[in-house]
Amino acid sequence: MAGKMKIKKRNITKTIILVVSISLILFLINVKAVDPEGPDDLDVMSNVTKNTTNAQMINISGGYIATLDLNATIKDTRWKAFIGNVTGMYTLDDAAGSTIYDWTISSITGRVYATRNDTSVTWASINCSNISDLEDENYKMNHTLSEDNLTATFNATYDSVYNRTVSGSHNPFWVGNVYIYSNTCPTLNTYTNSIAQDIEFEEMSLFDGISMVYATILEPDQVGYNGYTYDFQMIVPENGVPGFGSSTAYYIYVEIGT
Repeated sequence: MAGKMKIKKRNITKTIILVVSISLILFLINVKAVDPEGPDDLDVMSNVTKNTTNAQMINISGGYIATLDLNATIKDTRWKAFIGNVTGMYTLDDAAGSTIYDWTISSITGRVYATRNDTSVTWASINCSNISDLEDENYKMNHTLSEDNLTATFNATYDSVYNRTVSGSHNPFWVGNVYIYSNTCPTLNTYTNSIAQDIEFEEMSLFDGISMVYATILEPDQVGYNGYTYDFQMIVPENGVPGFGSSTAYYIYVEIGT
């Protein structure tokens, strides 16, 4: 009888362990990463542009023909850039914003996103953009010049053998619950110390089925384009219509800790 009781207790213990294990597995399956969110604050610390270059004088005698070699660096008003630093923390808040506990983050990791979508991004549908998406954005943003349009800037080419976009190299990363594999998205690298490079400040072109989303991976205290350190750098297209006198709004999202 005592032996039967021991066996019964063991079975009950195994059942409890099994139930707890299943419950834990189901809990982990249903835990979802938080989608990128808008920052609590966005302060524009500076807004600068290239100075206009003065005219160069030429003065030759009448009756002569001057052959000139001109070199010009022209401000590209079809693109603009966002650079800066990110701070943040983890928090347990309710819907009213009341905090029960929070944790300071000593080293920021994550991504910054920019999109023209003024409603909301469908993060569950996010993926790498392809050439069709880039060409469609070229059309929407009036980027008609092949030298600096989105297709040329993000260096995307099409591999007909594997029926996919062949892109520049980038690290893998998460966007909410969506995993983006390395070297799968159209990619660019903004400069460090005014020099082109292909390691730091990766920027990827993403698409949620409706809108383009530009993503850059946070790199704390990385030397940026002008020798100062930043956590991120990214460029985004501006309306390319000649004489366009307004500006296109972008909406910023941030994801930290992943």
